[in-house]
Amino acid sequence: MAQEIELKFYVHPDSVETLRNHLHSLTDDRVAPTQLLNIYYETADNWLRRHDMGLRIRGFDGQYEMTMKIAGRVVGGLHQRPEYNIALDKPELDLARFPQEVWPDGVLPEDLQTQAQPLFSTDFYREKWLVNAGESRIEIGLDLGDVKAGELAEPICELELELLSGDPADILKLARQLVTLSGLRQGSLSKAARGYHLAQGNAERHRRPTPILNVQAKATTEQAFTAALELGLSQWQYHEELWVRGDNRAKADVQSAITLIRHTLMLFGGIVPRKASARLRDLLTQAEATLTSDVSAATAAWSAEAATAKLLLTEWLVSQGWRTFLDDKARAKFADSFKRFADTHLSRCAAELKSTFAHPLGDSYRDQLPRLAREIDSVLLLAGYYDAVQANAWLENWQGLLHAIETRQRIEIEHFRNEAICQQPFWLHSGQR
Repeated sequence: MAQEIELKFYVHPDSVETLRNHLHSLTDDRVAPTQLLNIYYETADNWLRRHDMGLRIRGFDGQYEMTMKIAGRVVGGLHQRPEYNIALDKPELDLARFPQEVWPDGVLPEDLQTQAQPLFSTDFYREKWLVNAGESRIEIGLDLGDVKAGELAEPICELELELLSGDPADILKLARQLVTLSGLRQGSLSKAARGYHLAQGNAERHRRPTPILNVQAKATTEQAFTAALELGLSQWQYHEELWVRGDNRAKADVQSAITLIRHTLMLFGGIVPRKASARLRDLLTQAEATLTSDVSAATAAWSAEAATAKLLLTEWLVSQGWRTFLDDKARAKFADSFKRFADTHLSRCAAELKSTFAHPLGDSYRDQLPRLAREIDSVLLLAGYYDAVQANAWLENWQGLLHAIETRQRIEIEHFRNEAICQQPFWLHSGQR
């Protein structure tokens, strides 16, 4: 088994030559473009997908390789997944050759060999550069081609940085240099994810509201902090993809995702000092400034500012860059129960909201929109341990108030304000349970 560590970017077609020339300047160790044909397999009931497994056969220069990728971690565009590769004499599956540890129950399912059938393919040319960065050896691959499923297809124009040996931090450092060129967009949709979507009919991708953050049982406060930032980054990348694909409504969702990241830093600001996130917040401000103008998706999504901000957040998450700024007291708080943190802060959020909106505000409601949005986001990040139906019902009145203020619906404003401030808490240790 190998631990695949890759960082993926989409490349704007107009930037390919500039990027290629820059990569030539980094190293003389280059491999000319080679055609790679990959066939991905799945069962009729999506058994592999349901188990977060990806199965393919790759053909190149008359050689064949069977690969299984299993569940790992994706942060931003950084993919960290266990990968098993088996050389083949011909392009036919031979699942029995994978080690038992690949399978969820330690045993190859009896009928998987016959049920796994070709689902989609990727056909592209890969040009490679081998670079020494820090203490690491990194392969940079430029992929140009198509992903196809039946009659449906999408172009592939991507850059992948793969760690061959050394420290994952070196990939991120090298990437920081590359994104200053512009024309690179960090994305979390792999070729396989795009292929699965095409194979399922290429249905319209819908905008998705920020969900209540769910964290593992007995999570520490630090684990919840990490999960909250990952949620914000995921929302950003997902809606940026929709915006680039033509859904102009998704621009507002990109702005909301960046705001969610800011609100996460505020919520945990009693533990993580501002100096720890100063550079990140500066880059978020630059990205937000671009979005507040009448900018197109083509300009905003491919900007160096947006790429650098997402990359720094990815690096911050992977390296846990806040830790060097924590004193012993802060480290103890981060190691403590997130449930306890959530209960305390849910009560504080509710008190803040009720105090602010206890009485009609006349013409001053819009002045409170930033505060209202911040507290709503905080509740979304804190409410995961409680009944989702009750939590969402509690949130709906505050969200309704937010929408009414934004759209200047005076009657609706007072309706939602009255409903919201009269609600009973859904969490424990609120002083009322």
